[in-house]
Amino acid sequence: MRHVIALDVGGTGMKAALVAEDGTLLHEARRPTGRERGPDAVVTAILDFAADLREHGRAAYGQSADAAGVVVPGIVDSAAGVAVYAANLYWKDLPLRDLLSARLDGLPVALGHDVRAGGLAEGRIGAGNGADRFLFLPLGTGIAGAIGIEGRIEAGAHGYAGEIGHIVVRPGGRECGCGQRGCLEAYASAGAISRSWAAVSGDPDADAAGCARAVEAGDLAAIEVWREAIDALADGLVSGLTLLDPRVLIIGGGLAEAGDTLFGPLRAAVEARITFQKLPLIVPAALGDTAGCLGAGLLAWDLISMEVSA
Repeated sequence: MRHVIALDVGGTGMKAALVAEDGTLLHEARRPTGRERGPDAVVTAILDFAADLREHGRAAYGQSADAAGVVVPGIVDSAAGVAVYAANLYWKDLPLRDLLSARLDGLPVALGHDVRAGGLAEGRIGAGNGADRFLFLPLGTGIAGAIGIEGRIEAGAHGYAGEIGHIVVRPGGRECGCGQRGCLEAYASAGAISRSWAAVSGDPDADAAGCARAVEAGDLAAIEVWREAIDALADGLVSGLTLLDPRVLIIGGGLAEAGDTLFGPLRAAVEARITFQKLPLIVPAALGDTAGCLGAGLLAWDLISMEVSA
């Protein structure tokens, strides 16, 4: 069976798969990145994982993978095949595509950005399937975004398109890791909610999921923390939909697991803020934490298609 290797490299762990041409996950595996051992160890872990996946494919399906796709966080130059910068993985200007291709004996390799790859998967085979314009936002430790247009993801002139987490929604407000103050990410990410709820509850181990459960139980302090996050998120989303006019707004990441506790008040808050804009469908992501890995697989299949058409 024809297949490709797909790798989704995160700050602490890697998700990998062998992906069939129709997007089916034939085999899945996970490993730690080993970042505590430094950037060279992370690269070695990625290359070893890919090589092991190739051998698994040979044994299971009687043939080698046709290509590989790898997606990483941070700043990525997909055209050059370079992982430009990733703070959590301690690398800079890493020629990851060439390194991986060399380890896989010249196999074609596509390199992409993790969030944009997740958006690609949600757009083609997930919650955005059939939508000509969509905006994908995973709400996790931070907030990123992917802009879907006619089956592709817009990267922007410099690869920074979709960074909605750094729209300023509270001028002069909380300091953000990007250096600005008042960014959406500093108020509405799962990380921000966790920090706010820990401060209010007095529990240093409190997190966003716990805040959501407290909201469902009617805890007034939790409700106020949640309301502040929803208001900020709605303000940021209205800015995004005013600029992009998406047909579907897909919310993913850990925070989306709160279900109606998130989506009910969020839909109401966005609707209350729009005037001339068209309200998009606001839906949860469909692919969960496999989106990035599936996206890596789609990038690999796209690469094969481009080589055939060339």
